[in-house]
Amino acid sequence: MTRKNTICIWYERDALNAATFYAATFPDSAVGTVLHAPGDYPDGKQGDVLTVEFAVAGIPCLGLNGGPHFKHSEAFSFQIATDDQAETDRLWNAVVGNGGQESACGWCKDRWGLSWQITPRALTEAIADPDRAAAKRAFEAMMTMGKIDIAAIEAARRG
Repeated sequence: MTRKNTICIWYERDALNAATFYAATFPDSAVGTVLHAPGDYPDGKQGDVLTVEFAVAGIPCLGLNGGPHFKHSEAFSFQIATDDQAETDRLWNAVVGNGGQESACGWCKDRWGLSWQITPRALTEAIADPDRAAAKRAFEAMMTMGKIDIAAIEAARRG
């Protein structure tokens, strides 16, 4: 590993599967070096996949197969900015449709329990609108959604 800082994400035992899914799903994502354990460890055996270097939307990560001791929470998530409804739908459906689960306000979890925010740029622009009443309407519309509906956000913004 040559980077000074890399996000390390703990997986029970599926870091390689997760990294492969992310690389196939999100633009500018890839799987890198896979290291196998040189010896037995508390939750694995010699030869098991220990770590996987990967990138998600250009962000360097390291998946660690550390066993069942720690679970993911919403305290950490990837926020992916989308350009239109088609991209929003594709990414949301990929995460949720691959054993994940829906949540609120553009959030969902993948099958490994990692949280994702699939956030259309139109939503970010709407809630940052200098017309605070328009921003509030868009925000209130978002609060009723799971996957973000850009047309509904824009309609709320317009009033």
